[in-house]
Amino acid sequence: MSPLSRRTATTAGATGRSATTAPPEAPAASRGRRAAVYASYALLPLSVGLWLLALRNVPLDRMGDLGLLQVLPPLYWVAVGLLTVGFALSLANRRTRTGQLTGYVLGLIAMIHATPTLLYPTLRYAWAWKHVAVVDAMIRHNGPVPDAQGFEIYNQWPGFFVLSGLLLRVTGEHSILGFAAWAPPVTNALLLAPLLLLYRAVTRNRTLVWGAVWIFYSCSWVGQDYFAPQAFAFLLYVTVIALVVRRLPARSSPGGGGADPMAARHGADPSKGHGLGILLVPVFVLEAVIASSHQLTPVMLVAALLGLAIPRRNRRTVLPALAGALVLTVLWDLTVARPYLAANIHSLVDALLSPDGNLVSGFVGLGAAAPGQVLVAWIDRGLSAAVFGLALLCVIRRPWVRHTAVPILAVAPLPLVVANPYGGEMVFRAYLVALPSTAFLIAALLLPAGPHPKWRAAVAVTVSAALLGGLFFGYYSKEAMNYFTTQEAEAVRRAVATAPPGALVVTLSGTLPGAAQDYDLHPRNELFRGTPDQVRELSHDPLSGIFDSLQNTPPGVPAYLILTRGQAAETYLTGLLPADTIGRMQQAADLSRRFTVVYRNDDAVVYRFVPNPVPAGSTGGG
Repeated sequence: MSPLSRRTATTAGATGRSATTAPPEAPAASRGRRAAVYASYALLPLSVGLWLLALRNVPLDRMGDLGLLQVLPPLYWVAVGLLTVGFALSLANRRTRTGQLTGYVLGLIAMIHATPTLLYPTLRYAWAWKHVAVVDAMIRHNGPVPDAQGFEIYNQWPGFFVLSGLLLRVTGEHSILGFAAWAPPVTNALLLAPLLLLYRAVTRNRTLVWGAVWIFYSCSWVGQDYFAPQAFAFLLYVTVIALVVRRLPARSSPGGGGADPMAARHGADPSKGHGLGILLVPVFVLEAVIASSHQLTPVMLVAALLGLAIPRRNRRTVLPALAGALVLTVLWDLTVARPYLAANIHSLVDALLSPDGNLVSGFVGLGAAAPGQVLVAWIDRGLSAAVFGLALLCVIRRPWVRHTAVPILAVAPLPLVVANPYGGEMVFRAYLVALPSTAFLIAALLLPAGPHPKWRAAVAVTVSAALLGGLFFGYYSKEAMNYFTTQEAEAVRRAVATAPPGALVVTLSGTLPGAAQDYDLHPRNELFRGTPDQVRELSHDPLSGIFDSLQNTPPGVPAYLILTRGQAAETYLTGLLPADTIGRMQQAADLSRRFTVVYRNDDAVVYRFVPNPVPAGSTGGG
């Protein structure tokens, strides 16, 4: 045998291959692979560029039953499609750098969450405006939130607002409004780090880690990411869970001696499980901030840590974190938050005795809703059911995930759904808290370790795209009422600035921008929150319903009625009142001598009136 032959044979033996068993790659296949790599590089900047081009001249005034879905141009959806394809190609290439995958995920976050921020001239969501008013009130009063209009609850969980005020002091800005507009994309971008930390604590499979991240953002449709304490607390919740899971031990194999082979393959580290150690300090700090910032998230955290503490092997790591969460939450609730709990203890107990009512509280009736909203409601329910269904299928089909903390974290928030309705929102909060885990399970189902046929990749992309499509319906469909024009904001500003201290601010609902501004100076009345008889009277005779709702107003106190485009959109979309209620109310007020127009533009009108005039011969008034 010649030296060349011997070297060839030795090389073949060392690699376990021979010239006959490992032929050179076919030129066509090689070219196809190179084309896929080049496409994965090019599709990210291309899709982002097309997205930005698509946002020019979007006719926001044409939004109807389906919100932004009706007015975003085809180019927007082309950009989303190209981004999805580019991410799939990048994920399929083992040589893709982490920075490229990060870019695709940030691109998805931008396309979903930065689109409203870039399109809308004012802050999205009436609730975000309310929280801006709270921060501004804290700044005006040098710390405490004025105890008025039910806002005293923010003095009992002030962490988020204190930090927001600190941000204003540091930056020198006068209002948090500009920061609040960017809260959704920034919050979601910050969430990427703890998600990666959590997933990498479970597996070293990069495809699975980034696939889970993509699926999380593709299914997060509940809209709990705006400028609010719950979004801030959820970010901290995921961070705490990731730090704890990172230190959990691997499960031993049934035969003893070492980690479960499947767990080891997927990245479980047998050296873990020696407690949190130095990580216990940041865990306690984060738990303290959560306990001081939000009512529900500490309970969700305790439930998750209780679940993680069930396996005995986890207790050395989990019990200190659980004890910290319990002590901090109970201590806070019995001291700072005691007034709220004392006032609501009976309703909390009653909720525990009504699990069936709690379960259905989040499912609104669809009989009076707009046709498009009925469709959206069923898509939302289908998407949520698909997420949990796919996660359950993963637990059945992928036994290795049962040896991880992920299934426990997925089911931990579910008992709270039957324990308390949380104003009808508990089902949505539980879905969101479970989503980091259910997203990982879906990825583990669709992207198993090891080589797999091309049809499996096609199925994974198809399912991911379907989930993402469901998100757009849930996240964008109510934008006709979540979006406010500059004319609406100006009308509310004029009303608040014109009304003297003590004057009543009257609206049909809370869906308008800035109505809570200076709330400590102006009592507010949302008419649709009246008694059932008063709401029925509003539907039958708007003016009579207004005066009926305000019959207990002190004599002579003026009121400012604000009617806006956003409130009209809400009545149409939700069906809480007839869709023409705002129009009939405005027409009746224009014809009544008791109402004086203070300000009017194309999207809003402000009236001044006195609900209960001072009797002749008396003194008083405002």
